[in-house]
Amino acid sequence: MDRQLSIFATIKGIGSASGLWLKQNLLYLIGDNSAYLYEYNTVNKSLTKIQILKDAKALVNIAKADKPDFEVLCHYQNTLYILGSGSTANRNLMIAYNLETKKITPHQLSSVYAAIKKTCAIDDDNLNIEGAVFDGNNWFLFNRGNGNATKNGVIKIYGDNLAAIEKIEFTSIVLLKTNQKLASFTDAVLHQNQLYFIAAAEDTTSTYHDGEILGSYIGSLNADTLSLNFTKQISTHQKFEGITFLKQNTNAIEFLLCEDRDTAILETVIYKLVLAQ
Repeated sequence: MDRQLSIFATIKGIGSASGLWLKQNLLYLIGDNSAYLYEYNTVNKSLTKIQILKDAKALVNIAKADKPDFEVLCHYQNTLYILGSGSTANRNLMIAYNLETKKITPHQLSSVYAAIKKTCAIDDDNLNIEGAVFDGNNWFLFNRGNGNATKNGVIKIYGDNLAAIEKIEFTSIVLLKTNQKLASFTDAVLHQNQLYFIAAAEDTTSTYHDGEILGSYIGSLNADTLSLNFTKQISTHQKFEGITFLKQNTNAIEFLLCEDRDTAILETVIYKLVLAQ
């Protein structure tokens, strides 16, 4: 499967980007250290900031110890869901943003993440939710296995309400290894019953501290069975943290990707990834 990576857009005003979702010509982005949801118009290149945290000590480049660590941006119908990673006690917040009414609704996920840890045997040092898909019936949370227990896998939560969990299942997914380090999930998106994911290999065994980037990958899982279809490397030096579907034709499927460069520079590059069919 051939793949081609190119620059789609350069957006000034956003620092680190950890999740994105495209609706027609509007590209929504989040950063793990920002109090804003960003709306970027791909036609006129304008950027709108939507403040989703009201009591943040800072609005952009929030200190690492204080940041909400919003690693997940997913959607269902007219609602965007922004989730904290759960990697520390202050990273358990979910924000629901209604695209029509513009209403912002916070939800505390502490009890949900506690139930996940207990049911899936994931301790405090190994929970790190980096991607999510909600299909209207069930939630799929992608745990990045970059902790010391390498708990890389998909947490399936049955039911449409995260606050009223019916059933939890954890499926371990072992990906490729680079320089003796396993690649682990950084985001996912649902398209035609396939869970397309991106993953990164990093020289660290911590969900909190970053390490040397060893490469990024794309792959897919069957949404019904969670069986692994393929994994392909897309970069040797970049850490992609967000993926959204762009378009598909008979010859190729295209996605947009964002990367978290872990710098204070307020500029984000969005990449287009083309996979030949």
